[in-house]
Amino acid sequence: RTDRLNHNMLILKYHMSLPVAVGVMLVGFPYSISLAAQWIYGWPNKPGYKKYMEALKPRRIYCLTKAVLETLKYVQYGRLYFQWKSWYKNDENRKHYEKGITFGRRGNKLDLYHPPNVGRFVDVPAPLVVFIYGGAWGSGDRSIYCLLARQMAEELRATVICPDYCTHPKGNVLGMVQDIADCLVWAQESGQKFNFDKDNIVLIGHSAGAHLCALTTLFLIDSREELFIEASKQRDITLAIRGVIGLSGVYNIVDHYEHEQKRAVEYVSTMHKAMNGVENFPYYSPTHILKKFSQDKLNR
Repeated sequence: RTDRLNHNMLILKYHMSLPVAVGVMLVGFPYSISLAAQWIYGWPNKPGYKKYMEALKPRRIYCLTKAVLETLKYVQYGRLYFQWKSWYKNDENRKHYEKGITFGRRGNKLDLYHPPNVGRFVDVPAPLVVFIYGGAWGSGDRSIYCLLARQMAEELRATVICPDYCTHPKGNVLGMVQDIADCLVWAQESGQKFNFDKDNIVLIGHSAGAHLCALTTLFLIDSREELFIEASKQRDITLAIRGVIGLSGVYNIVDHYEHEQKRAVEYVSTMHKAMNGVENFPYYSPTHILKKFSQDKLNR
């Protein structure tokens, strides 16, 4: 009887443990991940207890869990992290670039990468590429892109500069645009010193960086007072910019916010925080700005 009772108990435990395990996988695991993400990055923008009710909606839980798990694919690039870290710290590589040059009103830093003919007598200054990294307006560091910037300098035979800018929460998107504009002011003043053509500039940006490149260019064309840069300097920079190359950029912020809502990540995203609320999306949307431009500004 005792053996039979023990056997029945084992069967009962097995049949009970299977639903519990399934419940943990389908309920406990997703809720733990999504609630942790919302606790770290921000709860839904709702008053009082309603923000928690919104956070606990099943669709938001599972969509947010899926978005978090999708980021695990970047683990495969872990080896590159150590490669660029090692390259950037190696003093022998300093012959390829100038590190930590201060610029702008906030004392940000930029790195300048020399074209392959540096050190030789060259009559014609190299064109200038300004690379603006992405990071959802809330992360990023110029050192991460040292190998990419070095490769661009080699293949394009251009001087490449990679500046830092004030990402959220230290700054908002207007501050980021001001920092990039300050970098371009620095370029106008430093061309002769570093032997690059200050009047032949191409901006290249990735993701949020692509958005910032486009937005900065349009603000300069529009001679925005909020840049706090003399109008004459803004005109000179505008004439010097020969092109903007955007890689995986966001140019219509309202449309992108709808995309974030479908993925249920709009509250944990940095975008609306860096832009000081959804009401400012048109102001920060390059497509919206272009619709308001006069023909003269479009020609510029």
